[in-house]
Amino acid sequence: MTARARLPESDDELLNYRLSLRLGPVHARQRLGIENEMEARLFDRKQRSFHLENLYKAPGIIRACLKLACLLRRGQRNSRRLRTVEHEFRLPGLPTAFDGFRILHLTDLHVDMDPENLQAVIDTITPLDYDLCVLTGDYRRLTWGPIENALAGMEKLREAISGEPLAVLGNHDSIKMLPGLEDMGYRMLLNENICLERNDGALYIAGVDDPHFYKVHNLHQAGNGIPEEASSILLSHSPEIWREAGHAGFDAYLCGHTHGGQICLPGGIPVTLDADCPRALGRGHWQKGKMQGYTSPGAGTSVVNVRLNCPPEVTIHTLRQAGG
Repeated sequence: MTARARLPESDDELLNYRLSLRLGPVHARQRLGIENEMEARLFDRKQRSFHLENLYKAPGIIRACLKLACLLRRGQRNSRRLRTVEHEFRLPGLPTAFDGFRILHLTDLHVDMDPENLQAVIDTITPLDYDLCVLTGDYRRLTWGPIENALAGMEKLREAISGEPLAVLGNHDSIKMLPGLEDMGYRMLLNENICLERNDGALYIAGVDDPHFYKVHNLHQAGNGIPEEASSILLSHSPEIWREAGHAGFDAYLCGHTHGGQICLPGGIPVTLDADCPRALGRGHWQKGKMQGYTSPGAGTSVVNVRLNCPPEVTIHTLRQAGG
């Protein structure tokens, strides 16, 4: 007689069951284990991380300093004044069918940080013309705690996005958000890829789980099945795995995480980028070897809803054939 499998009895068991089915038991255990370990440290106020957003008093201290410098309100206004940046990737070997293909790139939205900023994002992207929307992580305000407000904000955003968006998770995002995001219609790429086909042409979009804090990216798995000669784009939360991605053969690399510095010195010089990579990869277009990349300064804010000398943006990447 065959034993019957025991069905999940609680919400936590159901979540673990769904994550194990979706990601595989090892990836799910690893992500959940790190999250649970770090949340316990945070709630015990044993601050062992140097991430500014994890410091309990950091937002209040920064706001007080900006207020004394008469920059707080100006910075808040700046954070809600999004610009739409048009950018071109000229890619060797791009199929003719994808020449002119437009990708809307959103990142570092932190949708539960400031309702006015989220509405500004929605108002900005609603009239835009694009073929595909991609999101490169950090949808939640904090790196720990409840996920409900972030999911509510992402659901509101989803209504404004045309087509099926492709997305990856960032270091602020809990893996517990995955089922909710996928139920809303976000197609999450966690060390996976998808093939887009137009006429007789193909374009591969791959995505990795967070490489910055959780270190659960797997480029081998993400690139599995992509032909060497095919055109391919990698979605990653941060630019930190640029060297590995270049050697893996990706043509383009889209990321965020750095916020471009968010609060910068005059001239847009970032005080910190919070990323283990060359500063040249901290904002905008870059190229390393044959691979081109773009690090968006993002549409949202972290720690405090302020931007100085670093405007928020949504980006439209237009793909072009090299030499066209």
